[in-house]
Amino acid sequence: MVCENCISKLRQLPSSRRKLKITDKPLQQNDKFKKTSADKFKKCKICKKVTHREGAYYCQDCSYQKGICALCGRKISNTTSYRQSAT
Repeated sequence: MVCENCISKLRQLPSSRRKLKITDKPLQQNDKFKKTSADKFKKCKICKKVTHREGAYYCQDCSYQKGICALCGRKISNTTSYRQSAT
């Protein structure tokens, strides 16, 4: 669940700004094994699973169960009358 203020963050697609040219050097052996994308995704503050979006603090499961925004943590909906199970 994402609040109205964070919808604009979802529309930004991650892409490389630099185009690969033919004259660029190929990757060196040491550059292949560096972690680049693993650092972008954080762990959920509640259940410690890896989040699905860059910059998100909560995973989709926890944000739906708690009724909070996955990106900023604001309360979106009242979940007291929902029948939710943990399985």
